[in-house]
Amino acid sequence: MAEQRLYHTVANKILELIDAGAFPPGSRLPGERDLAEKFGVSRVAVREAEISLQAQGRLEIKVGSGAYVLDGSEYLSHNLPKVGPFELTEARALFEAESAALAAPIIKDEAIAELERLIKVMTGEEPSDMTAEEADEAFHLTIAEATNNAAIIFVIGSMWKMRKEAVQLQTVYRSVCSKDSSHRSDEHNDILVALKNRDSSAARSAMRSHFTRMIEALLIASEEEAYQEVKKRTSESRSRFLLTTQLD
Repeated sequence: MAEQRLYHTVANKILELIDAGAFPPGSRLPGERDLAEKFGVSRVAVREAEISLQAQGRLEIKVGSGAYVLDGSEYLSHNLPKVGPFELTEARALFEAESAALAAPIIKDEAIAELERLIKVMTGEEPSDMTAEEADEAFHLTIAEATNNAAIIFVIGSMWKMRKEAVQLQTVYRSVCSKDSSHRSDEHNDILVALKNRDSSAARSAMRSHFTRMIEALLIASEEEAYQEVKKRTSESRSRFLLTTQLD
């Protein structure tokens, strides 16, 4: 697939089946192996396609049970609130820290294994059609799913939609994340270790630290942007002044 990642193609094929009525709302999709054979792709491609569709509000993945079709009309796709990167990160810190704490004592081994795989995708240790950013999203959504709380899954999924659908937020986050990828890797590992240990307090602390560091990075980026803007204005004023002195 030259321009379109494989899992995008698989996701579109699944949507075509859903929209054609093959799988009505509430029904369970065939297993990963069956879908992989049907589409002639790997089970990983199917799994990543299902994660993508869950982020769009079209599927609900229940660890150990399977992927279930949702009524898309019940999920937000438009009219998301306009928020800045600081507001969104603050909200994510509150919700996702508690989500991790709630998930810790009940998270299943299958979810732990998936988190380990997603970290490898983020660091480039495991080849995947997913980008590091997409694996990051899947990592956080997998933890939300592990709470088995539909309201928490919905809220955290909606915040990811805000991040992805607002161009300004995408630009800021990409800039921040690209500058400190090593910190992000360590932080995701800390979250994973806490979840492996089924330690709610440690999971909450690790997730909160992850977002605290992100807020600090956003502050630094904001200060740098303000500095560059002042520098640019000063340079423009200086050029105009020098031009004025050369006039007869």
